[in-house]
Amino acid sequence: MIHMPPARRIFVATTNPGKLRDFRGAAAGMGVEVEPLPDFKNVPAAVEDGHTFEQNARIKAEHYSRYLSGDFSGELVLADDSGLAVDALDGAPGVHSARYAARLRGSPDIHQNSDDKDNNRALIRQLEQLPEENRWGKFVCVIAAAKKGATLNVFAGEVRGKLLTVARGDQGFGYDPLFYFPDLRKTFAEISPEQKANYSHRGKAFRAFLEWYRNQAAG
Repeated sequence: MIHMPPARRIFVATTNPGKLRDFRGAAAGMGVEVEPLPDFKNVPAAVEDGHTFEQNARIKAEHYSRYLSGDFSGELVLADDSGLAVDALDGAPGVHSARYAARLRGSPDIHQNSDDKDNNRALIRQLEQLPEENRWGKFVCVIAAAKKGATLNVFAGEVRGKLLTVARGDQGFGYDPLFYFPDLRKTFAEISPEQKANYSHRGKAFRAFLEWYRNQAAG
């Protein structure tokens, strides 16, 4: 157990309710309050044109941390970039996980996210061309922590699993219904956010952040 100082507020730069659930699940009992960036809908979107998860996480954290003002000025902002990397697809969808369907269709707007269902259908079509024994991959998450436009540190987490061609569960988001975790014999969409945080890529990265954050507060 990571022992934290009295409750502190951490802002997360995301409008994705699934990511917020994941972060809050990982923060449960840690003395950290996870909140979305204030007035996020009115902040200009960051252009995620990095070639790696870390590059995109840094871009987002630095960009959005510049927009905290007033009482929030100087607060810590987290941004994550995460996705699914399938071994036999040469690491795809990778950094394009959120817009995989659009990219496969050749959409001209390469920065526009696709609907989760569209992405899952696109992935299933790719998986069905692979032998079942080759349907393995990993979820990857990189979290960047920034203040006033500068990245202070980055944290990474990975988890391996088998990819299904039939969705299972309704508690997750993204590719969770297709990601079967052998240790639990369930997909990530069949478990609660708190349970998922114990095993997931985002939970691992967030715990690494919390350890660093605790050490910063103690120093």
